[in-house]
Amino acid sequence: MTSMFNSLETLPPDPILGLTAAFKQDPRSHKIDLGVGVYKDAQGATPVVRAIKEAEKQLFGLEDTKSYISQVGVESFNTGITELVLGAGHAALKDNRVRAVMTPGGTGALRLCSELIAKMNPEATVWVGDPTWANHIPVIKGAGLAITTYPYYDQKVSTNILFDAMMASLETAKAGDAVLLHGCCHNPCGADLSREQWQQVAELIGRKGLLPFIDIAYQGFGEGLEEDAYGVRLMADKVPEVIVASSCSKNFGLYRERTGAVLVIARNEDKAVAAQSHVAHIARAIYSMPPAHGGYLAGMVMADQTLRVQWEQELTEMRNRMNDLRSLFVRKMSEKGSPVDFSFIEKQFGMFSFLGISPEQIKRLRDDYAIYIVGSSRINVAGISEASVDYLADSLLAVMK
Repeated sequence: MTSMFNSLETLPPDPILGLTAAFKQDPRSHKIDLGVGVYKDAQGATPVVRAIKEAEKQLFGLEDTKSYISQVGVESFNTGITELVLGAGHAALKDNRVRAVMTPGGTGALRLCSELIAKMNPEATVWVGDPTWANHIPVIKGAGLAITTYPYYDQKVSTNILFDAMMASLETAKAGDAVLLHGCCHNPCGADLSREQWQQVAELIGRKGLLPFIDIAYQGFGEGLEEDAYGVRLMADKVPEVIVASSCSKNFGLYRERTGAVLVIARNEDKAVAAQSHVAHIARAIYSMPPAHGGYLAGMVMADQTLRVQWEQELTEMRNRMNDLRSLFVRKMSEKGSPVDFSFIEKQFGMFSFLGISPEQIKRLRDDYAIYIVGSSRINVAGISEASVDYLADSLLAVMK
């Protein structure tokens, strides 16, 4: 009897998830995890956001069924996330040419956006920055789309955005292609486009007839909720069609609830309605109905003034802590006589930055010092603590020598 499973070989674990598993098994008490991309407090925990905890208490008393929700998601969530990303007074909202579909996390949103692009133009190429989040490429390729990379960041020499090279590369894109952009807090490098650079990218995209495909997974983790949405809002101002993948994993702490959204911004209301119907149809064939719990919670927080204020205060605390940790790390490395100037880390935003060290040095950090970093040298800044920063700096200096 033929066995279909005979053709399968065991795949290696995901690099980041595999690193997390190895960290958990490490018995050393001084170990530090700078790999996995979740926010951590000073005690190394990823707590439930206080406003979310309060919303859960309210929902427990209010919820009277576990029946399916609407195929496009929780109405209060869709309204809230649209206004959070675009701003309540945005012209696209006033013109009623924006629609949302709630999704299983930001990754679910990315996949639905990719499937929508493939449906609209199977010949489209998606232009993806180098570097980008590791899962972007398999998610987009899984929808059958071709990918081309454009230069984005130089982690080896200048530690700067390669903006001129990026623009020159995108000039070769053809009408109907899509350009994947990080809305803020770039993963993995932490280097974000300036407002002037966003304006130049918007001009190029509009002139060449490209589709902006924006992944905004860290709104509120960079400079603020409003400031972090600048690029998305500018694109919606300057370009008639935009698609956005939004995630609530980080800013609402809803990692395991898998709560995200696709936002489609079309030329007019009719096309927005049509695009939403196609996104919902694609979702039906993949997972049928969206999960409800996280959408209800985030929707409640965004709609209730008391919960909203509480959430924004805690989000500010998280953002300030990460920015302070960046400054603390840079100061410690400088005070201890680092041969490398790490001041660029203080100028970046969000959870991630590259250290720019070699694979051999990364291995030594893990083997000799119990410090876990992914192979690209990307670190999760939130994994640093005031208690561990001296040990981290000393260990890093040891392997750099």
